[in-house]
Amino acid sequence: MTAVHGICDERFAGVRNLFERRLADGSDVGASLCVIENGDVTVDLWGGVADAASGRPWTRDTVVNTFSLTKTVAALAALALIDRSLLDPDAPVADYWPEFGSAGKGSVLVRHVLGHTSGVSGWERPVTLADLYDTRTAAAWLAEQQPWWTPGDGSGYQAMSHGHLIGELVQRITGDSLGAFVDREFSGPAGADFWIGTPESVHDRVATLVPPPPSGVDYSKLPADSVFVRTMTNPRISPSVTTDPGYLAAELGAANGQGNARSVARLQSIVSNNGMLDGRRYLSPDTIDRIFDVQADGRDRVLGAHVRFGLGYALPSPAAPSVPDGRVCWWTGFGGSVVVNDLDRGVTVAYVMNKMDAQLVGAPNASAYLDAVFAAFDGTAEEAV
Repeated sequence: MTAVHGICDERFAGVRNLFERRLADGSDVGASLCVIENGDVTVDLWGGVADAASGRPWTRDTVVNTFSLTKTVAALAALALIDRSLLDPDAPVADYWPEFGSAGKGSVLVRHVLGHTSGVSGWERPVTLADLYDTRTAAAWLAEQQPWWTPGDGSGYQAMSHGHLIGELVQRITGDSLGAFVDREFSGPAGADFWIGTPESVHDRVATLVPPPPSGVDYSKLPADSVFVRTMTNPRISPSVTTDPGYLAAELGAANGQGNARSVARLQSIVSNNGMLDGRRYLSPDTIDRIFDVQADGRDRVLGAHVRFGLGYALPSPAAPSVPDGRVCWWTGFGGSVVVNDLDRGVTVAYVMNKMDAQLVGAPNASAYLDAVFAAFDGTAEEAV
């Protein structure tokens, strides 16, 4: 059986068994899983291989592209500015970024950006991934275009534009890029190995993604002017690019964070621990409460699923039945990476991996681990393993 490393409280024996089985049968190739409970690490597991071609092992310090799970770290940056009264969720984006108010976007509020209801879920002009590496120019292009629907009228998942929108707000307010701000205010002080804009010294620790099977979606048969197609195909991003130096160095706050379950859980435990980590206050309880202000609750125009968005995070919704109800916020990344903050229990659960599932939300790999973890909390673990 594939070796699994790390620590696991005996209450989560079923979770460890699941982790071992999935690595042994190939459901996972390389992965890490972490549970932090009231500030204490109760599960920190890793194993498998980081690169299937070479057999390079997944070690304690392996990191991997987390795709849209990165958005939860961008959310921390926005929440920090809200906490310091430097950013008002109910103010127009144009108050901080005047150019953004053009083309009918004067009514777009900061909370519309954080809740995916801005109407700016992608780029009107054709763009390449390399274009998006120049984050300031790509943000300026977003500022020039009209919204694709009435801002605030339901969500349209900002698959790639989300990071550019938040990043430009951070830049305008602080003078720092999003990656630099996250490193200075969160990753550095927390000792978390998570990067938006990964230094070259980290590149050799990055795992290689195993692409998902075909999704079955034939984009050529869908209306070219639909919000879904315009958002998800301009540009299309292949998992094969995620170890390229240019991709790693870029600061794509929507998609190219590099980390492992431990670093993700450590950062996000700030939320589940009511703003605290290791005795340091990062966010006030009042700011944490703002996460649960519902911004959209219905079928998302891009994801096609019923998603409930709060401020910077999704909330429990039909799209993710494995996310428990309650005072819970979460998000996932393409392929199945996931983080859940359960404030009722004081728990953060994070899973990241290199073998990808095709499903965008509620991927089976993430759901399996969430089911096992919360079964352990609920005393139904035998049913989950």
